[in-house]
Amino acid sequence: FLCFLFYQTTYTIIMMEAQLAPMEEHQQYDQMDMAEEEMSAPQYQPLEVLQDHGIAANDIEKLKNAGYHTVESIAHATVRKLSDVKGISEAKVTKLKDIVKAMVAMEFKTAADALEERKGIVHLSTGSVELDKLLEGGIETGSITEVFGEFRTGKTQLCHTLCVTCQQAITDGGAEGKAIYIDTEGSFRPEKLQAIAERFGLDPVATLENVACARAQNSEHQMELLKVAAAIMAQDRYALLVVDSATALFRTDYTGRGELSERQMQLGQFFRQLSRLAEEFGVAVFVTNQVVANPDGMSFAKDSTKPIGGNIVAHASTTRLRLRKGRGENRIMTVYDSPTLAEADAQFAISASGVCDATE
Repeated sequence: FLCFLFYQTTYTIIMMEAQLAPMEEHQQYDQMDMAEEEMSAPQYQPLEVLQDHGIAANDIEKLKNAGYHTVESIAHATVRKLSDVKGISEAKVTKLKDIVKAMVAMEFKTAADALEERKGIVHLSTGSVELDKLLEGGIETGSITEVFGEFRTGKTQLCHTLCVTCQQAITDGGAEGKAIYIDTEGSFRPEKLQAIAERFGLDPVATLENVACARAQNSEHQMELLKVAAAIMAQDRYALLVVDSATALFRTDYTGRGELSERQMQLGQFFRQLSRLAEEFGVAVFVTNQVVANPDGMSFAKDSTKPIGGNIVAHASTTRLRLRKGRGENRIMTVYDSPTLAEADAQFAISASGVCDATE
């Protein structure tokens, strides 16, 4: 009888463990899914929440028309800039600042807290294993990455590839978000996106629907498009903002030494807006830059070119990458400046389906 009780108890325990095992496994998967959703979910607060704090709907509409679409954008803007919004008095600006101060954390925090926040940063795959290794995972979200080089070095190819990879799952090197593409040189090609999408096993039609593109006609229009981009990103989950190229129109609209100071000032404003969008919406801002011959460089130097934009662009970009030509379809990427990445090189190739690993 005792033996029977022992075997019956053992059998019951085994059956209970067998039933609990899949439940625990499902819970683990659910926790992983929730963690991924938290990583990919937008962290900004829509401007409409200010209505609960006594801000009128028509004032919110005025702020939106001026390019402010999140509570964070109000918190990061200066009093002078907010006072320039038509229909918003100084008293309303003071009230707005007092309200958002309690809603957006802008005080000191410990380095441990900062490290914990950085763990939520997602990296977008470039399409090349070697480049992803060089960049420690890919293009970082929440900051500006600048890539520069001569023509035919793969700048636009990288832009197109990232527009597709950003739509992939986080586990596949994406961010499960859409992309915005500001084209200043007329080099955007939707058919290229189709070929890249097929390579990564994505639906080409859905991929194209997830990319919003606009052709900037001049530097002023380029600035205006950032306001439109902010409105778009406030409506849905976006992971990438591409500007190809960020400096081309400023280079042609402002010519000669007499307009150099004005050009640099406008460039600084443009990159400040890019930085604001990267922080507010957590998107990866990927900009291309042109190069100019360096008169100070030796004629026999390995690379006698330098990126245009001077110190304004250099200080605004978090990560700077140089591209140069290799053998055949191969290209070489060099980490030119980065707060975290070591200065190193990696080879990649350009194919009909975007950026891929280098060929022999």
